Amino acid sequence: MQQNTPSSDYADSAGLVPLPQAALDAGRQGAPVPPSSWAQIDAACAALPAPLATLNVQDLAFNAGSLLRRAAGKPIRVASKSIRSKEVLRAVLAQPGFAGILGFTLPEALWLAADPSDAFTDIVVAYPSADATALRALAADPVACSRITLMVDSTEHLAWLAAALEQVAPAAAIRLCLDLDMSWRPTVGGKTLGHVGVHRSPLRNGADALALALSIDSYKHGATQLFTLVGVMAYEAQIAGLQDTPHTAFKVANRAKGAVLKQLQRTSMAELVDRRGKVMAALHNIVDLEFVNGGGTGSLELTTADPSVTELAAGSGLFGPTLFDGYSRFTAAHAVGFATHVVRRPAADMITTLGGGWSASGPHGADRSPLPVYPEGLSLVPTEGVGEVQTPLRGATAAQLKIGDKVWFRHAKSGEVCEHVAALEMIDGETWLGKTPTYRGEGKAFI
Repeated sequence: MQQNTPSSDYADSAGLVPLPQAALDAGRQGAPVPPSSWAQIDAACAALPAPLATLNVQDLAFNAGSLLRRAAGKPIRVASKSIRSKEVLRAVLAQPGFAGILGFTLPEALWLAADPSDAFTDIVVAYPSADATALRALAADPVACSRITLMVDSTEHLAWLAAALEQVAPAAAIRLCLDLDMSWRPTVGGKTLGHVGVHRSPLRNGADALALALSIDSYKHGATQLFTLVGVMAYEAQIAGLQDTPHTAFKVANRAKGAVLKQLQRTSMAELVDRRGKVMAALHNIVDLEFVNGGGTGSLELTTADPSVTELAAGSGLFGPTLFDGYSRFTAAHAVGFATHVVRRPAADMITTLGGGWSASGPHGADRSPLPVYPEGLSLVPTEGVGEVQTPLRGATAAQLKIGDKVWFRHAKSGEVCEHVAALEMIDGETWLGKTPTYRGEGKAFI
């Protein structure tokens, strides 16, 4: 069924995102992941111009339920960088078990906190901010001060925040969260052998965290406390963001690499749980914290078992991009895809689409490229990859495609796809439900 007007059930929804209850329940109960439905999506979008991006609401709901099951009762703070659509955030946060947003910039947090629906009242900005204008706007707004928490990881950054607020009388103490480095640095005989994880915070142990926490208390505006420490974030990127069943050209190499990664992650997890617990024990001696955040889509079932963590974070698991295909602990439904038009035929077994070069951030490699998924049997040309304005694709299926047909891709990372479109086309089966705006569609470009 081709449909280019919204279903009557959603015609007046103003971009609201439905999460079908049956799919939510299926995800919570650990039901098999629904198969990809690109043919249905293609039919639902037959009358729509490309490029476009779609949101399969059944798959989104299933993934939300699956995250809740894996969290095993601990609340999940939604990582907005992996979503970048206010209405999707609103729909997910309406489900019991999701609580709060892990944002990516202070201007984004100010925008969300000011939403008239009061849907976004607890926003932790996950990365340090050096935006003095936004900081002063926060300080002048008592509502925003109550809803937004900033990240700090050094006395240098703390001093910068204080200097930026020197001529401002904050409406309330600025809420702060410490960012702990949970990377693994194996040692032998006191010598560090390497660094496994990301390079972010310099805070690695209880002494580091205590020193910064005590510095926070020393800043005042007149007789009023300038900052208040309310939380800690301790994210284990080498586990949450690293696939443990990588895909390689050779099965033996694939199994060997997977075995090494699994052992690395087990050893790293044991070390960081012990270290995170010791840091939190030290901090609890001097401050009552509202939250300790840890984990990500790739590590929910592991992090939730850590008693020092009070809440989890996840975002990519809602959309299910290709960089999350290689985990042994879970499988996500493919909730988001994008399409481009066929515009050329350079050879009988080759077509060219308009655009397609929506590559993901991170270390350069083939895994950052969009993956052609429908029609099946198409592959990228290695010497060209995905292009800025055109992408050649080769395969037996190419001969069956006509100028104007759509080719569907999956993106490698979750929220970044939303930077390319003004709206997500909501799909349920072969029914087009309407559009819901992305951040870009609402005129926002935060990073």
